[in-house]
Amino acid sequence: MRVLVVTAVPVERDAVTRAFGGPEERVALPGAELHRRGAFDVLAGGAGPAAAAAATAFALASGASASAPYGLVVSAGIGGAFTPVTPLGSLIVADGIVAADLGAETADGFLPVTALGFGRDRFTPPPALVRAVAAATGAAAGPVLTVSTVTGSAERAGALLAAHPGALAEAMEGFGVAEAAARADVPVLEVRAVSNAVGPRDRDAWRIGDALAALTDAFGKAAPVLEGWNSHEDLEG
Repeated sequence: MRVLVVTAVPVERDAVTRAFGGPEERVALPGAELHRRGAFDVLAGGAGPAAAAAATAFALASGASASAPYGLVVSAGIGGAFTPVTPLGSLIVADGIVAADLGAETADGFLPVTALGFGRDRFTPPPALVRAVAAATGAAAGPVLTVSTVTGSAERAGALLAAHPGALAEAMEGFGVAEAAARADVPVLEVRAVSNAVGPRDRDAWRIGDALAALTDAFGKAAPVLEGWNSHEDLEG
């Protein structure tokens, strides 16, 4: 089984690939490039859910894994967290991948796309896999919100938490990756390393280097779990 890992930008892709040993092969795709090490193909697909969905779909349809089909897609990178539950430098594995701003604004507040009678606004990664990756890496498990606009105020952060109690983090790609994976009938996971707090943008307080190092460490520890996982484990547990 091969694992496709999709990040937003090259620095996240490189942080993931550093976790895997062996020589690296590069495979050209339309508008992107897979970095292959062992059973893992890592792709920087672009920022935001639309770019992430398109890049993931191209990779899944490309035939790059023809000799061993993809059995899992992982959305990975750094992200903002609803601290202090998840402090800077910590790891999060999503037990729910939620489209937090897909829907409509009304006089009575925000309505998710599902309340409008179409689409979906949540994907649930395989629970047994979530538990195994969290145990291997020391990550917290909880919902990760996908947003198209990064939160920049305490008011917006509070509104997101009110709408999604228990959310641990926000990022911009997970739901797009999950949408593409679901259409290819491939399970999905999301792993985030915390670089900043959700709320007012204070770049001096961001810890991007620490988060990237945590991402490398996480995939080093999780690699055997990801490579060895199969969907029957969730049917059994």
